[in-house]
Formats: sequence, structure tokens, C-alpha cells
Amino acid sequence: MELIPAIDLKDGKCVRLFQGDFAAQTVYAENPEIILDQYVSLGATRIHVVDLDGARDGALANRTAILKLAKRKGVKLQVGGGLRTIERVRHLLDAGIERAVIGSMAATTPGVVTRWFEALGPDRLVLAFDVRMDAANTPRLTTHGWTEQSQTTLWDAVETFLPSGLTHVLCTDISRDGALTGPNTDLYKEAVKRFPQIKWQASGGVANAADLHALRDCGAAAAISGKALLENRISLEELKPFLPNASSPA
Repeated sequence: MELIPAIDLKDGKCVRLFQGDFAAQTVYAENPEIILDQYVSLGATRIHVVDLDGARDGALANRTAILKLAKRKGVKLQVGGGLRTIERVRHLLDAGIERAVIGSMAATTPGVVTRWFEALGPDRLVLAFDVRMDAANTPRLTTHGWTEQSQTTLWDAVETFLPSGLTHVLCTDISRDGALTGPNTDLYKEAVKRFPQIKWQASGGVANAADLHALRDCGAAAAISGKALLENRISLEELKPFLPNASSPA
């Protein structure tokens, strides 16, 4: 399993929100390039970047910051937030972004996103499904920066895109995001059981190395982590199994 460090951007800064609440924000760096370099020094080869303003408003407010990050050599980016037209997706891919992360559009207009798969290829797209667990413990999608609740289940959403060659799915249990309470391992076990052909990226709740091992044991292909890394809660030695380029300090 690969660890993919996260950089969340708001107003050009690296921040973290608590459970998607824009009023519960912590700023970790005025310049996100500093955070990117820290992640690369740990041994990361891929970074997950989210334009939080774009996710909420649909405008690519952090475009300049993202394009600067994309110029960094030796690391690949997957970028999401506000990607609601194929033109915006193409622009990022042409600028050197490895994969575009599609969230709200995949949930609300799957027919449109299906055509993006046909035009761009399934390996260039990651579908990001953010979920809340309902009273029956069924994962149901949320959209538009977690401000709108859908009755669509995660399982139905994935089924919709399988004929298009869906390969990468990033799933976030938003009740765990930024809370450092541990990931929802039951959710990811069920996801891998239902759709073993999907490369699942697990997000939300990672607090320590034990959480990473638990996600690996679930069968996740990757784990996304932001706060735990930004606050140095996991040592380099503990990260090494999940970051092949990691090396011990001299």
C-alpha cells in the first residue's frame, strides 16, 4: 500500500479543515511548496492536492498554487476540487498533473463524467466519493465540499462507472476527516470485498502507523493522510513501509 500525503489549499495556503467545516480551519503553511518539499524529503512520490475553494464554489481559486506545485520534479500530483468541466481537467493534465480527481460531478452528473473516461482514459481520472454512514451503516455520498447530502450509495455510484473502466476510487468517510480518530476500516474492507478490481484510496482518520497497517490489511491500494503527517505524528521509520523512497536520516 502506498501512502499519499495530502495538501489542502485554501486562499493559496496549506490548511486542514475539521470534517469539512470551513470555519474549523488550521493553517499549516502560507506557502504550500514548503509542505510539498517536506513530503518529498520523507520519500513521497505522489501527492494528493485539493483545491478546497474550488470544491465549495466551483472556481479554481488555487490554480496558480497548483501549477507551481506541478513544476516540482520527482513527484506526481493528483489534483481535485472544482473540476466541473472537461476543459478544466484537460488544462491540469496538460500542465503535468498525473491524475485529475473528480468529486461532485461524478455523483451528480455521472453521464457527463462517463464521457470524460472515454476522452481521457480511466487511468487519468480518480473518482472521489465522500460519504457519511447512515443509520443502517450504509455509505451515502455527499457533494459540493460536503455541504450537500445525497441518497446515492457508494456501491451504486461505483457500479455506474465500472463499464467505463473505472480504476481509481478515493473514498473519504467525512466523519473521520481531520479527526485523528482512526480510519473506517469496516468501510474499506467492504469496498474491497465488493469491488476487488478497484484501486481503493482510503481517506479520513489516519492518526498513526497502526492505522496505515490496518488499511493495508483491508486491501487498500493507497492511504491519504494530511494532518497526521503535518503534525509529525508518524515517525520516518514507521512511514518507510509505505513510502518506498523513504530513507533513514544520516
